[in-house]
Amino acid sequence: MDGVDLPERIGDYVVERELGAGGMGTVYLARSRGGRTVAVKVARPELAADPHFRARFRAEVDAARKVGGFHTAQVVDADPDAAAPWLATAYIAGPTLSGLLAERGPMDEARLRLLGAALAEALQAIHDCGLIHRDLKPGNIIMADDGPRVLDFGIARALEATRLTFTGAAFGTPGFLAPEQAQGLEVGGAADVFALGAVLVAAAGGQPFGEGTPMMLMYRAVHEPADLSALPEGIRPVVAACLTKDPAQRPTPKRLLDLLAPETATKPAEAAAEAAAHPTAPASPAAAPAAPSPTPSLTPTPTQTPTAVSAVAPTAGDIADAATVGAPPRAAAPGAATAGAAAPPAGSRGAGSPPGKMPTGRVAAVAAGALLVLGGAGYGIYAAGGPGWGSDASFPPATHELVLPESMVDGAYGRNIENRLPADPQPDNGGQKGSTHYSADYTVTSAGLEKGVTFRTVEVYGSSGRYTDPEWDRDSLMRAMTVTGRETVGDPARTIRVPGSDVDFRCETVDGKTVCGWGDANTTVAIEFTPSASLEVAAAETRKIRDEIRRPVATPTPSP
Repeated sequence: MDGVDLPERIGDYVVERELGAGGMGTVYLARSRGGRTVAVKVARPELAADPHFRARFRAEVDAARKVGGFHTAQVVDADPDAAAPWLATAYIAGPTLSGLLAERGPMDEARLRLLGAALAEALQAIHDCGLIHRDLKPGNIIMADDGPRVLDFGIARALEATRLTFTGAAFGTPGFLAPEQAQGLEVGGAADVFALGAVLVAAAGGQPFGEGTPMMLMYRAVHEPADLSALPEGIRPVVAACLTKDPAQRPTPKRLLDLLAPETATKPAEAAAEAAAHPTAPASPAAAPAAPSPTPSLTPTPTQTPTAVSAVAPTAGDIADAATVGAPPRAAAPGAATAGAAAPPAGSRGAGSPPGKMPTGRVAAVAAGALLVLGGAGYGIYAAGGPGWGSDASFPPATHELVLPESMVDGAYGRNIENRLPADPQPDNGGQKGSTHYSADYTVTSAGLEKGVTFRTVEVYGSSGRYTDPEWDRDSLMRAMTVTGRETVGDPARTIRVPGSDVDFRCETVDGKTVCGWGDANTTVAIEFTPSASLEVAAAETRKIRDEIRRPVATPTPSP
């Protein structure tokens, strides 16, 4: 890229150009001494200084070296002990699935089946090595000439490596995040199957859990059925089985191959009936048996225009060269999630869940926020709190709590009535005690416009309770609001002490939004302001908001 200072070498590899950058590092195209091209992913310096990150990265590298198969990008080299840890994988030419969909539109049923079978084969190779990917999404799939390739094993975690992290740690991207990941529960290969189902919905032109903030997407993944209306009817029951809430009831990658591979893709009615018979698959609209579809060839052919292909009879060609068809009307399916969907009552915490079912009443993001691992946008949802866990004696007394009023800053901002989530009590653990999560969106009022306030919208995410490491929780919430894997950092994070304040504010500008947060003994909050402004202006506004929404509790909890 012009104007970008590139490192000359990373390890033994000569850097040629930057391929991309995210919240956790930079990816470079480089060349080995023998002339082979590789993609080298380098961690950010601040992460390199964290010994916990290095330990996790080392385990991830060891796990990633085991993965092979037709549909993965091989890890060829790494140095977890470098000043900035790096990982090199075989460079796969081709657009990402997300880029291909943006350029050519949604896929028809035959292409969806071929894509699903390829991804199932990749997951089978990953799982057979005792690994889970944890962040399968369109941006992590390269549409190469010889078929899709799953990338970013820098974020795959060996099942046995979970003991290196806090109990309940999980990785993923909201919108493709399995309910058990969003809840901070134990994660297995079934979480990747859930993500595969979400990828197929996206490839069909849909959004399984609608649009909205990361918090809203994770809430819907836990509580609400996926919107499958964009999918062709013949494949809808198979995807519904992938997206069922209970991980034990999802098909395995091997079973998905049976349902989606070209040998069975010529019998979509039979595959649909079999998936529909799945004991806990979400209900989907009844469909007449679909007409048999010819098996797409993997032999490349010239790209067709979207109007040249029907959904029933696609032309031959690989997925990257596939013609596309228009997405079906996005009329909401019965029970489908929408941006303004009402949330279940705050008291519905899944206490009466049947045996073998997970409770569905909490969203892990409310416990803390995000830790992106190298190479993609992964949210680290820690239901178990941050570092510094200890006995009850380590918790501070409860002296303050949060309240989200209908208006704040002398009426400058009014609370929106849409997208309201109930206050969500959190389970106690080694990092938090008596914690409740709150979220609210505010819009500037006419009074605010008259006062000339800088910001038009204000989004507040936070918790009140008792915390052993509140600044860690603050940083996690801020990451959850800013990390997408494609983010552009305008102003790097800085700590600002506003005159007259008794707490430090952490502020940064990402993707045209300024985010500030604080963490004290009883409250951890992140606030997103749009449009962006200087960090000092946002910190000053954050101080005003903190003074309004943080209040003393009626009866302080005595020190232990």
